[in-house]
Amino acid sequence: MNLAELAQELGIPLIGDASFVVDGVAALDRAESASLCYVQDSAYLDAALHSCCGVLIISSKHLPLIDKARCSNFLISDHPHLTFAKAVNILHPIKARHGVHPTAVVSPDATIDSTAWIGPYVVIEDQVSIGRDVQIGSHCHIGSMSHIADETQLFPRVTILHNVHIGSRCRILSGAVIGSDGFGLVQEQGAWTHVPHLGRVIIGDDVDIGANTTVDRGTLADTQIMDGVKIDNLVQIAHNVVIGRHSAIAGCAGLAGSSVVGEYCLLAGGVGLAGHLQLADRVHVTGMSMVTKSIQQSGVYSSGTPLDDNKQWRRNAARFKTLDSMARRLGLIERHLGFGKIKED
Repeated sequence: MNLAELAQELGIPLIGDASFVVDGVAALDRAESASLCYVQDSAYLDAALHSCCGVLIISSKHLPLIDKARCSNFLISDHPHLTFAKAVNILHPIKARHGVHPTAVVSPDATIDSTAWIGPYVVIEDQVSIGRDVQIGSHCHIGSMSHIADETQLFPRVTILHNVHIGSRCRILSGAVIGSDGFGLVQEQGAWTHVPHLGRVIIGDDVDIGANTTVDRGTLADTQIMDGVKIDNLVQIAHNVVIGRHSAIAGCAGLAGSSVVGEYCLLAGGVGLAGHLQLADRVHVTGMSMVTKSIQQSGVYSSGTPLDDNKQWRRNAARFKTLDSMARRLGLIERHLGFGKIKED
């Protein structure tokens, strides 16, 4: 695609040769003469100016420096990273296929749009509905009464169990399991009995679910993932969890049953949520934090012990055990010196 066509598709201005042909995207240090690159952060500006790329997406604040660049073609954007993502979709589109592979096993009462693709060895059970331009990779399983809306893509070996509803333009990566029974147990005389899960999983539009992530169905009510949610690989979403619109959850996080996450939240890698908690909108929990109580106000929250030199960490860990007695002794000293009274248990 030439630069003028690309700029028109992206809806942004260009500087340079409008007829220059872009043949793909690349990282700054791997770019070739016809590659498209971008620079968002000033920390990478020097690398961008010295890149061999043919076209550079750059913000207007960096325009005074383009005379120093090896590149002579530029796309001007208020958000270069976002523009680059859109350009990737334009220059490297997914090639949609249509039809049903002869090895697929499809129930006669399933409804499959003629524009959908059902890959090799896919199993589609009774009363399933598959929408327009859906792409289902090889070895996927779609359980009975499940619905997959338009333009959603399932990568190979995704398991969708019964009565799961997935919205439009979703991406579910390989190994994900949607609609499995949750960890619902009741104890009788020391033995555990499994509680049947009769709820559904409801997934909105434009949701991404990473590889080997699991989303359990509700016990009686539904597990719900709202529009625009992005979930990384190896995340556990337990029964009856509700995740608000446009929240993002990084890898290895775990959400226990009946947790409610607000809109525009960010849970970093390894975050754990205890069950039956509520997070307000726009809560950011930093990596490896454990949330044990509800968060009512937006903001950034952290827990856990940061990495330290082992000897220092061991000393701190030993002192942690004596904090209570130290606080009591300090309180007694303050009271003796007239700084106030302490409340003793």
